[in-house]
Amino acid sequence: MFIAKQKRKENIAEYLLYMWQIEDMIRSMNCDMQLIDDNIVSHYPAEQQKEVHDWWEGLLTMMQLENKKTEGHLQINANILLMLTEIHLELLKSSKFPEYGAEFYRTLPFIVELRAKSGNKTGELETCFNALYGTLLLRLQGKEMTPATTAAIKQISHFLAMLAAFFKKNEEKPLFDDDDDDSQMA
Repeated sequence: MFIAKQKRKENIAEYLLYMWQIEDMIRSMNCDMQLIDDNIVSHYPAEQQKEVHDWWEGLLTMMQLENKKTEGHLQINANILLMLTEIHLELLKSSKFPEYGAEFYRTLPFIVELRAKSGNKTGELETCFNALYGTLLLRLQGKEMTPATTAAIKQISHFLAMLAAFFKKNEEKPLFDDDDDDSQMA
């Protein structure tokens, strides 16, 4: 919970990956709050345990209500992906951020290849996050990656880091004015 709050402030991409990991942790404990208390909450100082318990219980309840006990992502996490997609599209559309567009187009061949290999029809950003999350799982299992996969992950990581930085800047001070629609320029 405390890590999630910090990641949400500092890096939205890391936050989303962390929250996907939390979803999987809940699933790994059979969506059983007693197991979560025993294995996670109990390791916090006594004065923080109620707050931590409530946070995990809230996520567990959402997973149950949204029927995400075995797979998929919570709506709160899907909403983060939607917000990232919105800013991604604004950045691509704007002539103010050519470096972002260039970085995206350097990443796009990897995205296309990943989608082709997986047969998955997810959006570009979700494909990137799936690749990074898959890499995290491989590392946790001690599995090796090919040099080509390592290169792809490095590029995807760089691209998502750039997107996360723009997201943070946009939260602090909007990057786009309502009147700032480059597509209507004549």
